[in-house]
Amino acid sequence: MLLDAEGLFIKVSGLTSEADTLFAIGLGANAVGFDFGPTSRQISVAVAHDIVRRLPSGVATVGVFHNEMPERIVQITNTLGLSATQVEGVISKSSLRYIAERVHTVIRVVPDRDEAYEYEADQAIDYLQLPESDLHEDMLTCLDVYSDPLLLCPLIAAGLDESSVVGVVQHYDIWGVDVLSGIESSPGVKDPVRMGEFIANARWAYNNADIARRTWPAEDSELN
Repeated sequence: MLLDAEGLFIKVSGLTSEADTLFAIGLGANAVGFDFGPTSRQISVAVAHDIVRRLPSGVATVGVFHNEMPERIVQITNTLGLSATQVEGVISKSSLRYIAERVHTVIRVVPDRDEAYEYEADQAIDYLQLPESDLHEDMLTCLDVYSDPLLLCPLIAAGLDESSVVGVVQHYDIWGVDVLSGIESSPGVKDPVRMGEFIANARWAYNNADIARRTWPAEDSELN
């Protein structure tokens, strides 16, 4: 099921504190991501629960899982009432279908840019996010994918910071953007100035785009 995001979908990921999460929303982000995998930005289910229950309505909450068992993904997603599940790493198509049948929305982070075309035909996937890494250099290799009009699945661009987001949003027909380490002072801790610049620059670029944007199908969309 598609999410309801007016204008550009802006997701701040790797959040570990309520203060950073609320600040991101106050600055204009319409989605926040929590990492439940074994990473430097991992957040416990209990802490994420306390944060999610205090968020204003209309904000998309995304659980990020890397090489995780599908049963645990579904359990955490539904226990917390998350709007979307972001699946990273190696996973079978049968496991993706298992997850998609039991959660609201699935974002598949594409492990290889060439696999975007394979996954976009999979009905278990609502959105594709690429690149898988958070490196600026890897994002640059995805520009031709972002600009391909034949790729019909809504795309979320990653590997961005407050500077690179301008060119990507202004020149490519993407549905949303995701930022992780690009605005951090340390893993899981967001720099408030850079976060504000990222969100403001993303919105400016969207409103001043030099491309014709398609209308992504969202007639039946809603947020939890």
